[in-house]
Amino acid sequence: MDKNEKIAAWMESHRGEMIEDLKTLCRIPSYSGPAAEGAPYGEGPKKAMEAAMDMCRSYGFAVTDHGDRVMTADMGPETPQLDMLAHLDVVGPGDGWDTDPFEPVEKPDGYIYGRGVADDKGGAVAALYAMRCVKELGLPLSGRCRLILGTDEENGSSDVAWYYERVKPAPHTFTPDSNFPVCNAEKGFYRLRFKKAWAAETALPRVAELHGGFRVNVVPGQAYAVIAGMEKDALLAAAVPLAAEIGAAAKVEDTDGGVKLTVEAKGCHAAEPETGNNANTALIRVLAGLPLAECESTKAIHELDKVLPHGDYYGRALGIAQADDVTGRLTCSFTQIDFTAAGLSGLCDCRVPVCANEENCKAVADRTMGALGYETEGAMVPPHWTPAEGAFIRTLNACYEAYSGREGGCYAMGGGTYVHDVPGGVAFGVVMPGEDVRMHGANERIKVDDLVTAAELFAHAVGAICE
Repeated sequence: MDKNEKIAAWMESHRGEMIEDLKTLCRIPSYSGPAAEGAPYGEGPKKAMEAAMDMCRSYGFAVTDHGDRVMTADMGPETPQLDMLAHLDVVGPGDGWDTDPFEPVEKPDGYIYGRGVADDKGGAVAALYAMRCVKELGLPLSGRCRLILGTDEENGSSDVAWYYERVKPAPHTFTPDSNFPVCNAEKGFYRLRFKKAWAAETALPRVAELHGGFRVNVVPGQAYAVIAGMEKDALLAAAVPLAAEIGAAAKVEDTDGGVKLTVEAKGCHAAEPETGNNANTALIRVLAGLPLAECESTKAIHELDKVLPHGDYYGRALGIAQADDVTGRLTCSFTQIDFTAAGLSGLCDCRVPVCANEENCKAVADRTMGALGYETEGAMVPPHWTPAEGAFIRTLNACYEAYSGREGGCYAMGGGTYVHDVPGGVAFGVVMPGEDVRMHGANERIKVDDLVTAAELFAHAVGAICE
């Protein structure tokens, strides 16, 4: 057999082991938690890193713990040549799962389901098996291949910032934390925080509290409010058709302080708000249609429905809609809101194109919200762009085309990855084009065949770059 046949045969023979290793990592609820001694991002991320280190050691790689934040597994000579950069932390489970999100399960449809199977433990395991394949087949390497696994990607990537303050990146870096073929451009970030306070109210009926969202970069699929001074049957009769008009569902139940109204829609990644149905904006739209008393809390509901309306994915009402040819349209996702008797606080996760800046984005949003009496804050993070003409991207695309049978190329995305601040870094896989892996939503999944193909592609890329 030639090299290509050997890699394909090795991957097929280790398919079952790969999936079992993925399940091992996905059984660990590795979302961010309170910092502890030796666990700066909480016990979950720490346990996932320890499990991954044990896994890499068992396959004969040189493993290093970098400050309880990042682990590395090395193969080949000392001279750095390629870094594969993935993460072991995940977003929280959220609502709406058909199975236990931390008990991964393979289904007859060919997918494996569980939190992290696609984002990004699947990518981490595929990269690990690429290295294991190259190592066990004895393919020659002239430079070092390093697998870097972090534990804080979903909460700001302070882990890799800490790592890169101490270790230089390799000449070539890719992260298996996106879609094939090559993502060479990532939008920047603008996270708009706003708040408003008011005096205690007695008018009825009114919104006594409202809560939605559990993560800055996740469009929530569920949100709820407590309505004081309205009968359950009356609320149900009014809310159900209002929710149905915007593709959501409403349910009501008695609770302390009034009647609880829950709106269920569809969660998604904040970088792609048009793929979901935002429960925060849906709930506010429903509340804006109710016969509430004239008071400050009701006024706030109508203000939010005006400047952050349901279905406005691009910040038009906020005044910041814009686009360019490199990174596309600005997106605006209203991801978190907490509304109490004393006021409200909210957060929008905006993914901004190359053309966005302080003057045409942040300053405009500040003015729009400020005119309604809201206090605002939030900084802008610039976009990332690696020109498509370089040898590294050409090599990755050549591997992708040769071993996937699909056409290569480059694209831009709204999501931010670990390579956002790595010069020359790109995202490469792990998801095939057109696949809906339900990232950050309920029933996250990845096709098993695609995961094995990705591992094979990575093995060829390691060989092409490090041989």
